[in-house]
Amino acid sequence: MDFTVIANAVEVDHGIKRLSMRFIKKYADPERDRLSREFCDQITTELAEQGLITLPRRLPTSENEFVFVIQKDSSIGQAVQIASSVARLDKFDMLEHSALGSHNYPAMRDYLP
Repeated sequence: MDFTVIANAVEVDHGIKRLSMRFIKKYADPERDRLSREFCDQITTELAEQGLITLPRRLPTSENEFVFVIQKDSSIGQAVQIASSVARLDKFDMLEHSALGSHNYPAMRDYLP
């Protein structure tokens, strides 16, 4: 897997890029017929080694879906990591008087690992 093109595209766009899963698969393994859950997890790991995170964190297996690829050390990457940490704390009911609960933000569950 060579994600250099994706890493460069994200950097050029100030730390964030919206990409289709079809485009990501093209650089991960163009010969592959479909995206499996295991393969998507492998892609996530490889992107992390390039200093990139994805939203949603669990990549979809549909090539028609779009995801955001974010540079970890960019401003938006740091904000996403902080927000993700706070959401995880809320998920485990470790925040007092939290307004983040899934009843207030049901779509949030799609973006958490």
